[in-house]
Amino acid sequence: MTLLYNIGIGAYSIALKLLAPFNVKAKLLHEGRKETQRRIKELRLEGKVVWIHAASLGEFEQGRPIIEKIKEQHPDYKVVLTFFSPSGYEVRKNFDLADHVLYLPADTWRNAKAFIQAVNPEKVFFIKYEFWHHFLRELAKRRVPVYGVSMIFRKEQTFFKSYGGWFRNMLKTFDKLYVQDEVSGNLLAGIGIINYSVAGDTRFDRVRTIAGESKDFELIERFVASGQKVIVAGSTWAPDEDILLNYIQKVNDGVKLIIAPHEIHREHIKQIEEKLNVPFFRYTEEAAEPDKARVLIVDTIGMLSSIYKYGQVAYIGGGFGVGIHNTLEAATYGMPVLFGPNYRKFKEARDLIEVKGGFSVKDANEFNRQMESLWDEPDTLKALSANARQYVDRMCGATSLIMTELFAED
Repeated sequence: MTLLYNIGIGAYSIALKLLAPFNVKAKLLHEGRKETQRRIKELRLEGKVVWIHAASLGEFEQGRPIIEKIKEQHPDYKVVLTFFSPSGYEVRKNFDLADHVLYLPADTWRNAKAFIQAVNPEKVFFIKYEFWHHFLRELAKRRVPVYGVSMIFRKEQTFFKSYGGWFRNMLKTFDKLYVQDEVSGNLLAGIGIINYSVAGDTRFDRVRTIAGESKDFELIERFVASGQKVIVAGSTWAPDEDILLNYIQKVNDGVKLIIAPHEIHREHIKQIEEKLNVPFFRYTEEAAEPDKARVLIVDTIGMLSSIYKYGQVAYIGGGFGVGIHNTLEAATYGMPVLFGPNYRKFKEARDLIEVKGGFSVKDANEFNRQMESLWDEPDTLKALSANARQYVDRMCGATSLIMTELFAED
């Protein structure tokens, strides 16, 4: 199995090199790995070092609360942050709380040995899904403790199959696995791995911090001032937008919509505008009378996590495509969260439905009925909002648990 694994890793590296001239992501990863190889030849870290590895941007957000606490509580530690994906590295390569941000080299024995020797970590954290055979073996050989953070497991994974022994051996190299739920813990226990703790998901700690640091937007405050019924729709795609725009043009003037599309290029914003027959404006336009508009189109990035606080109901896009986007950023403000039918891969969406703080809608008619019910029954809306907030409150605390256990003596 190790031979097949090595062949696969080698083939992937060759494919990256061949695709680099024609594919932006392949080029970024290929060139980024080369840059990492150059940098680690010069890198000799002294003192206490923590290495945190995240596949991409989403996993980084799960690891970020731990980095922040390390730097706050143990500033003598150096932090090395690695990414597998360009979509994570390119966005966070200048993250100021990390002393070094690098691409993870290809998982070969030689690369693993050179990287770990250069970084010389005292503790290592792999976030959520990352399992790299040679890195884990080299860390075990050097007796460097390795911890899994916000991990979640499904019975369909190879670890739990009769032929999954080689993969189970990777799990056994972890000193402790901090998993998101009891289901994951029971799956691990079923294959004889008991060094786990049900800690929850560190993303909850992150979204709570984001909400506490939310920004105020005077233009949006003017827009919502004349309406007590505001829907905030985040990370929407065309199928989501068709439902939302159809709805806002059928209901009375008391309902307003803030829509932050996933794609904000000019052509897409224009497509949204062409579908509207009610007063609207773009955020970047600085409308003269925003309070008289029914729809605000957010055509810039970096605002969404703060904008949710201006709504009474949230809609999260992506559920009519490959899957929904981040529901927690909205739920933490205490509001019901609606989304399309493709949500089952996302634990927090399933949980929100279970606690009656979230709802899936399969089409425009179901969305319209759900919104009518929410607006017509204020007490129910208030209760559902409390359910969403309480769910986030209950799930916070994973970061504190991990820090208490692993840094108590530092």
